[in-house]
Amino acid sequence: MTTFEKLQQTMAATLKVTPSKITPTTRDEDLQGWDSLGQVNLIMALEQEFGVYIEVEDFGDLKSVPAILAYLGRQGIS
Repeated sequence: MTTFEKLQQTMAATLKVTPSKITPTTRDEDLQGWDSLGQVNLIMALEQEFGVYIEVEDFGDLKSVPAILAYLGRQGIS
């Protein structure tokens, strides 16, 4: 499973949408459930799924699939 596929599954489960709604270009404004509470839940799910710790200062930068994938890449997850 690729990092994107793993992210897609995690996001779909957390935001309660079908995985097909999560594309390589999905942004927070594309999904109704990706609001401020959804963002917090998503950050916690990412930490658990990928074994990373995300600083609070980084929460605001992780509002799109490309941004999340880039962040994970910087953490050594590819």
